[in-house]
Amino acid sequence: MKKKSIATLLAMFLGTFGGHRFYLGSPILGLLYILFCWTGIPTIVSFIEMIILICMTDEEFDVKYNTEFMLQKQSFERMKEAGW
Repeated sequence: MKKKSIATLLAMFLGTFGGHRFYLGSPILGLLYILFCWTGIPTIVSFIEMIILICMTDEEFDVKYNTEFMLQKQSFERMKEAGW
């Protein structure tokens, strides 16, 4: 399960190199950040993404980045209610 706080810290400290993108499951974007890190554009974009991550609620983060985990959790809860 991915954590919002870790993604935010990675965007803050390794955003220029796409650290948060690799963590959030977007390796292609992470590679683009590495390829263009010399331009400064990824630094600006990662700063904006860091602000977005900070403003995002935990529920929004989970829906966007932890969908598989949330589906497994719901499935487990249904099984628990059914008496499995």
